[in-house]
Amino acid sequence: MTTFSVVPGSVVSGILADSHKDVLRTVTHTYLAHEQGKSVNPDSYFLRFPEKPNARVIALPCYLGGKVDAIGMKWIASFPDNVQHGMPRASATLLLNDYATGYPLACLEAAGISAARTAASAAVAAQELTREAGEVSVAVIGAGVIARTILDYLRANDIAIADVLVHDLDATSAGHLARHATERLRVQATTGTLAEALTKDLVVFATTAATPYVPADTPLGPGQILLNISLRDLAPELLLDCNNIVDDVDHCLKAQTSPHLAERLTGSRDFITGTLGALLEGKVTLDPAKPTIFSPFGLGILDLAVGHQVLHAAKARGGVVEIPDFIGETTRW
Repeated sequence: MTTFSVVPGSVVSGILADSHKDVLRTVTHTYLAHEQGKSVNPDSYFLRFPEKPNARVIALPCYLGGKVDAIGMKWIASFPDNVQHGMPRASATLLLNDYATGYPLACLEAAGISAARTAASAAVAAQELTREAGEVSVAVIGAGVIARTILDYLRANDIAIADVLVHDLDATSAGHLARHATERLRVQATTGTLAEALTKDLVVFATTAATPYVPADTPLGPGQILLNISLRDLAPELLLDCNNIVDDVDHCLKAQTSPHLAERLTGSRDFITGTLGALLEGKVTLDPAKPTIFSPFGLGILDLAVGHQVLHAAKARGGVVEIPDFIGETTRW
């Protein structure tokens, strides 16, 4: 327990690049474990700055039982202005601790882990919600790293995609993602307007929007699926006529998310249909005459589970930097 492992970003990226199926299985099992009460996932903690209102750092502490049986915390920074300087918006680290002793075990670079678990979450929900749909037309609103990773995971999870439309306020970014979709998914991919995007069978929101911009009177069709990954794009009124699936009710209905605003608007949580874990267990019935919105707040246990998987793979590949005697005091006087 005195040795501490460090897994650098290059190693994490190399493992994740060929582990899509493993990550999808891990995320599915984690949702089921959470539904069965085998986790402790308290509120996330937001550190904000008066002089940088669009920036934040979030701490996500958690415990996951079962095969993982570990404690963890993701510490993730979101600084959107980085993009103007050619740097990624998000950076993150993941700290793992031993459940038996509480001792720190490892630190992993976690921006890639965070993107992978977010994308896998979207893909797991998409597969469950499109199971009877056959081929679907896909729209992606927002063309950053998360959007690209979601497309990769939709493909890895065998979603039958007919075509892709990308919408982003930055036309260059939209074009890059459309080309990525064409090359990786081998389907026709184009750019288009927000109104065009909102007509597709499966609509993915992956933006940095802080407040809703999709109007309350936007027409949505029966059986249409919206993956509300960025959480704050949709007017709350839109949710009230939809099936609403969340990752965790208490977590998702806070921090000015669209579901949180819908709760404030109605004074109730009755518009929530169920959780993804319950849906995976077959305990949720959706109304086929309504659209379905999946809103995942992002559970720290997903980072913990994927990080645990990556740590074991890194050790097997010899990609871990081991720091012996990391813990200074090992005896109690």
